[in-house]
Amino acid sequence: MNRSEFIIVTAIILFVAFALGWFAHWVIHRFKKVSQADMDQLERMSQELHEAEETRDQAITYLQQREAELTNQLAQTEAELRAAMDGLREARSEAEEMRNWIERQQG
Repeated sequence: MNRSEFIIVTAIILFVAFALGWFAHWVIHRFKKVSQADMDQLERMSQELHEAEETRDQAITYLQQREAELTNQLAQTEAELRAAMDGLREARSEAEEMRNWIERQQG
């Protein structure tokens, strides 16, 4: 192999290496590139996620308020029930006393 052939073979090898490097760069760049449509879709998804989180927070707040209202209402109902049961107990006791008094008056 003379000097000219060596230079030509070296030039061809360097050109092939350059071409392979350029092709590899192009392929990597092609896969890493994010299109505007993808960015728009990500932005839309981000906005929808934000709205969903706000809706969830509002629902949690509403449920907590509703639970507090129902707990309060239940406590009031139980207090009224206890008062009604005490009144009924007293009325039965008075009715029994009245029956006993009437029986003593008649007998």
